[in-house]
Amino acid sequence: MNRMNRTILAMIFVAVITVSAVVVVTALAGTKKVDITAEKLYTLSEGTKTILNKINQPVTIKLFYAKTATTKALDEIKGYNDYYYFVKALLEEYASVNNKIKLEIIDPRPFSEEEQEALRYGLKRFAVTEEEGFFFGLVAKTEYGAVKTIEFFAPDRQNLIEYDISYLLDTLTTRQKSKIGVLSSLPVMGEDLSPYMMQMMQQTGQRPQQPWVITRHLGQKYEFEKIATDAASIEGVDMLLVIHPKDLSEKTLFAIDQFVLKGGRAIFMVDPFCLSDIGDPQQQMYGQAQHDQSSSINVLLNKWGVNVPDDAYAGDKTLAEVVQLNRNSSPEKLIGFLSFNSARGCFNKDNVISSALANVKTIFGGVVEPVESMADQISFTPLVTTSKQGNVWKPVTPISLQRLDPRRLMEQFTPGDKAQAVGALITGKFKSAFPDGIEQEAKESADGQGQAAEPEKIAGLTEAAENCNIIVFADVDFVGDSFAYNVSPFGASPNGDNAALLMNSIDNLLGSDDLIAIRSRGNFRRPFTLVDKIEAEAEARTEEQVKQIQDDIAGFEKELNNILTEARGQGQLVIDAAQFEDSRKALELKIHESKKKLRDAQLARREGIEKLGDKLALFNTAAAPAVILVIAICLTVQRSVKRRSYIARNKG
Repeated sequence: MNRMNRTILAMIFVAVITVSAVVVVTALAGTKKVDITAEKLYTLSEGTKTILNKINQPVTIKLFYAKTATTKALDEIKGYNDYYYFVKALLEEYASVNNKIKLEIIDPRPFSEEEQEALRYGLKRFAVTEEEGFFFGLVAKTEYGAVKTIEFFAPDRQNLIEYDISYLLDTLTTRQKSKIGVLSSLPVMGEDLSPYMMQMMQQTGQRPQQPWVITRHLGQKYEFEKIATDAASIEGVDMLLVIHPKDLSEKTLFAIDQFVLKGGRAIFMVDPFCLSDIGDPQQQMYGQAQHDQSSSINVLLNKWGVNVPDDAYAGDKTLAEVVQLNRNSSPEKLIGFLSFNSARGCFNKDNVISSALANVKTIFGGVVEPVESMADQISFTPLVTTSKQGNVWKPVTPISLQRLDPRRLMEQFTPGDKAQAVGALITGKFKSAFPDGIEQEAKESADGQGQAAEPEKIAGLTEAAENCNIIVFADVDFVGDSFAYNVSPFGASPNGDNAALLMNSIDNLLGSDDLIAIRSRGNFRRPFTLVDKIEAEAEARTEEQVKQIQDDIAGFEKELNNILTEARGQGQLVIDAAQFEDSRKALELKIHESKKKLRDAQLARREGIEKLGDKLALFNTAAAPAVILVIAICLTVQRSVKRRSYIARNKG
């Protein structure tokens, strides 16, 4: 075999080996994956994996994405392609964990069965052309007919995408509504009147108090059961919502304690000064004792590692809202009226409850703080906080809040150096606030005779067997109709994210422990930090140039005004035209030079970014060939060394 044939045969073998290697690597890639993203975007949380491993029936996930339609759409819709590939890759991870999950990718074309199916399941359709429609949603189905959908994957929830999908799968087999028990000293569920009282009020032209809007909206998704404020036990509910608890008896506190220790989820909303608690107007009319508008349940919370200080309020000058108490007063910032916003880092971005919130308002809300001595026993996760300039403040006298002086309260407030929480998630194996149980009066005998029986001892759990999960808010008014909604004769619309905060909390707690543990995901669009740094530096220089231009203009205008003033002072009616013209030309020349410097700075910024882009493109293009070239050189050198060694040995 001559040298040419050997070379051709070697090339064929190399090609076969290369193709075989590609096939083997591709086959292994389906099971062996490495997530090299900084925030592990494509790695499922342990909570999600646990949820998936519990699924023991076939589940079909259909991802509807109108990929063909995006080629005919505007750039705004084309931008969804990156998000689609991210969602698709994440769903493939779901399917790889449990083989009972089957993933289908569907491109619903116009007039097709797939398009009709998407519409039948209620997925949102956006018109692209007269015939083409854009879909980007998900449908999950079990073999028993249960169906859950995500109507549209909105980009503003991309960091919550894992939670949304896992919540959908976790609740897919649940066919009945969850039941929420509501225990409150306020009529959040409306007045519970007998038919006779209802008729009497109608005859007198009165209307019974309606349920709060938040409970009406939640009622569309959950069932409610009213828990009496003197209840001796709490059973048959999936979650407990305690709103403004006041003067609860020991037996009711014990019932709440045992409900939580048995694994019940609960949300506690207490308030040092609740505006919604107006009391009895008749008592106020006749000058009876001042109505107490505060609520507390620290007798339980303190044992669970959290504290809401009495008569203490969250304050932050940077978050204070402007109020006008009456028509004759001027608007003033009120330190007790806070507008929490994402721009100042008020929401925990690592928790699915609060990560997508933008604005929440509270009025005279308190603070939620961990009990330091129990820090190693419980997990305290702030959800809503002030900025780092926040602090706790107390009114000088109780009447300070009855006769408000916003300016005085602002002057008395001292900014702090750390954020104050007004809402937090607390997790841990709680201990009972009643380790020895409680005593309950014994029931009298039927005939009422004989000696009085001794009190009956009631015992319960002293410590939870599994982790307990509760959420504590130090404000009640934020879910009231005046704050959470804009109420009009035509209905009620959400006001900010007040209602969303409570709804997210309920949704989260009603999920499994694994669902609660799911983290908020990072952004799949990675920022170009080096480019951003170059732009920031260039913009900083640009700002200096703009400021210089403005200073120059102001200086020359001042000079012209001085000339005019001096001329009038000397009684000159006509200003020296030449002097005025020279000053004007100097001003224009200075502005022209400054603007040229400004353009130079902008050009330098653009050149820096373009050079960086060229370097990155060159690196990406040349990286693979360079590696191959280096390997080839190394192999050539090694082969040359071996040949020389072989020749030297043969000569010897």
